[in-house]
Amino acid sequence: MLTLSHYLVLGAILFAISVLGIFLNRKNVIVILMAIELMLLAVNMNFVAFSHYLHDTAGQIFVFFILTVAAAEAAIGLAILVVLFRNLSTINVQDLDHLKG
Repeated sequence: MLTLSHYLVLGAILFAISVLGIFLNRKNVIVILMAIELMLLAVNMNFVAFSHYLHDTAGQIFVFFILTVAAAEAAIGLAILVVLFRNLSTINVQDLDHLKG
């Protein structure tokens, strides 16, 4: 039987993988956005695990709000990437340094 600690360890592993994905890959913006989404999903899994363990639905309801914000964030992030690619023909992070004001 799976206990709360199993879900928390899996969430911690997913969170660590996403942090490593952000720090190890600083070239591609799409991979960085995917790592941020994985980080949000790891946190959501912890919310659901605690909600189930405590027999409270507040954590599960909170996850729905987080998922809607994450979907909007992903859509806006991809739209910004499309505009950047059309204007600069690249999405590498090192090539975007001249956008600083």
